[in-house]
Parts: sequence; C-alpha cells; structure tokens
Amino acid sequence: MAAEGRTGGTKRRVTSRSSGQPKDSARPYHNNDDSQRGIQMAQDAKYVTLTDANFQAEVLESDVPVLVDFWAVWCGPCRIIAPIIEELAVEFQGKAKIAKLDVDHNPQSAMSFGIRSIPTLLFFKNGQVVDQLIGTAPKRVLAERLENLA
Repeated sequence: MAAEGRTGGTKRRVTSRSSGQPKDSARPYHNNDDSQRGIQMAQDAKYVTLTDANFQAEVLESDVPVLVDFWAVWCGPCRIIAPIIEELAVEFQGKAKIAKLDVDHNPQSAMSFGIRSIPTLLFFKNGQVVDQLIGTAPKRVLAERLENLA
C-alpha cells in the first residue's frame, strides 16, 4: 500500500491568501486579453482610433490641432497615460482632436514618424508635427501644450 503522506490521506484545498477563495489553477498567470484585466477602453470614448488607413485624413488633413498617442497594449506606461488621454479628449472636444494609434497593428504610421519608444505623443497643427513628448506626463502639461496650439 502506498503511503498517504503527512496529510493523513485528506486532500488539502489550495486557497488564495487574500480572499480565502479556492485558486483556479487552470487560469494562466499571464493573460493578454485586456478585457479580462479590466483595462478595456471606454465604448463611448471621445478620442479617434487611428489606423494606417485613416491617419492622413484624421491627422494630416485635420483643420484642428491633433494630439496622437502612439501606444501598444503591452506597454505599462501607455496604460498609465490612457485615462489622461481619454479625459483630454472630452475636455478638448471641438477645440482639438485627440487620437490613439496602436503601433503593433499600424506599423506604417509609426515608422513614418520614427516612433521608437512608446508612449510617444505627437502634437500636430496644419498637418505638421509641432511638439513631441516621449513617456508619461501630468495632465496639466498635456493640456497646456494643447492650449498653446488651439
């Protein structure tokens, strides 16, 4: 007969330390599905979702200043700045256009502007890049830069 071990034949239930609930061992540790992690963008967001196909019309031919956030799903700092971008889109509606471009799905636009680090924020006026910020920044800094363009 095989030995049962120190537990005396009883099965131990593995639980989470924080909640005391049973752990789901089938759930992967890393999950790239953003909706599972609660970081999905708002359905009614006021920003423009850019693609390689619409970049020219939405940014270069825009009659208002445009802030473009070059980002990627896997980028931690991009996630930090995302709520700020959404707030600016609401606050500057009608005065400036706020847009986001996923560099993984739209490499042509990112390459054409030499984007090598993300997040990169480019400020456009009359189809030309007039300002740039790489990395995160406080909302007031971004708002001031937009105000100066409007």
